[in-house]
Amino acid sequence: MKPGPVLFIAALLWLFLGMAAFFSNTVFFVWIAAGLGMLPFVTVDFFLLLATNRLRAERFIPSVLALGEKAAVTLTLRRASGGAFLPFGASLFDIYPDSMEVSAFPVRLRQLPEKNGEVLFTYTVLPLERGNWEFPEVQLLFRSPLGCWRLKVHHPCISRGRTFPNFKTLAKNVGDLRSILEQTGQKNIRKRGQGMEFMSLREYQRGDSIKAIDWRATGRRRKVIVREYQEEQDQQILLLLDSGYRLHRQEEALPRGGASGDEKIIRRTQFDSALEAALVLSWAALKYGDGVALACFGAEERWFPPRKGIRSLSPLMQNLYDVKSASAPSSLFSALEGALKRLKRRTFIIMISNFREEDGESLSWIIRHIRDRHLLLLVSLREPEAESIARRIPSNEEEALETAAAFAYLEARRKLYKVWEHSGLLTLECLPSELNSTLIRYYLKVKRSGLL
Repeated sequence: MKPGPVLFIAALLWLFLGMAAFFSNTVFFVWIAAGLGMLPFVTVDFFLLLATNRLRAERFIPSVLALGEKAAVTLTLRRASGGAFLPFGASLFDIYPDSMEVSAFPVRLRQLPEKNGEVLFTYTVLPLERGNWEFPEVQLLFRSPLGCWRLKVHHPCISRGRTFPNFKTLAKNVGDLRSILEQTGQKNIRKRGQGMEFMSLREYQRGDSIKAIDWRATGRRRKVIVREYQEEQDQQILLLLDSGYRLHRQEEALPRGGASGDEKIIRRTQFDSALEAALVLSWAALKYGDGVALACFGAEERWFPPRKGIRSLSPLMQNLYDVKSASAPSSLFSALEGALKRLKRRTFIIMISNFREEDGESLSWIIRHIRDRHLLLLVSLREPEAESIARRIPSNEEEALETAAAFAYLEARRKLYKVWEHSGLLTLECLPSELNSTLIRYYLKVKRSGLL
């Protein structure tokens, strides 16, 4: 319970009147009478506010939201049982999480629920971050009949849910990529090997290659047995995402939330683009029957084991929807070393990070071991700011030094990529906004080439 503006103004005027009463006995008696006359009204107003019937609040919001897509929230206010509710003003506040944008509050309730009635209030929220969220409570600020007092009431009203990557954006990307997949066609996809996947044992038949004879089985059965192979039907892909400082760089802020003039700015990192591209690529790989595994390293460690089938996409998103990047160190070497320990078969490893000149020496040993057993693609996201500085014409000595440093930095990166390519690795560099389509096309190119 706190004093309201009416009581504050009345008390201030009474104070000024008391100052004037110091100089006049008449004013002094007026001051005493005013104070005694005001006291009953203030007291009655206080107890009337305490005697008011409270409200019960309920909230409805979908438990799953999409990043950057507005969602409707409905609040229902009902009278609590017993007592009489006095029809004076109230203001409504819904305590929403920091990861959402709301511009509806405070709300002045002009219509309060009558007996056995209810009031519905609907507003919209705009999720700005992926991950878990919670609405803890609803607050109501009541005003006493005379406006002398304010009473804040907390109504526990917990709502929990999750914000996933934007389904509409992913669906649009998937729609665009369908045409790419149709143009490529599964008939044009070469499958690795020529009958290198073991299928069964059978008796020798005329025309079988001597190399196919299983001598141990032949000795046990006392007749010639050959090993029968079939063409490999699927491959395995591992996506390694760097959630550390390398991909924590902020992208250019883009408006979301509609075409009207009330768009909100959603801040995205390069990791957000990398995660969305990984989900789209996972969809394409699962569509082709390949097994997909995904791991995050750096600020957050996650591991999703290899799975097949398009139904695996939902568990994959459930496992990774709340992963976020941070300005924390990340070890590329440890990530690749962990992948080597977990992978039991030849795998197409795609590591998405931001590679620097010093990575050439730190990864030299582990890359040699991976190259012999797996196919490794190193994906680096371009840095438009450094490219812009390297291209500009300097106007003073300070800008000349910055331009030279940016140019040297980018040139060292290009040399590193060439060294990796000469050693038999695959490299790719693109803008975050182009990562979806570029990564899919590269994956299909590898599938066509039979490198897997």
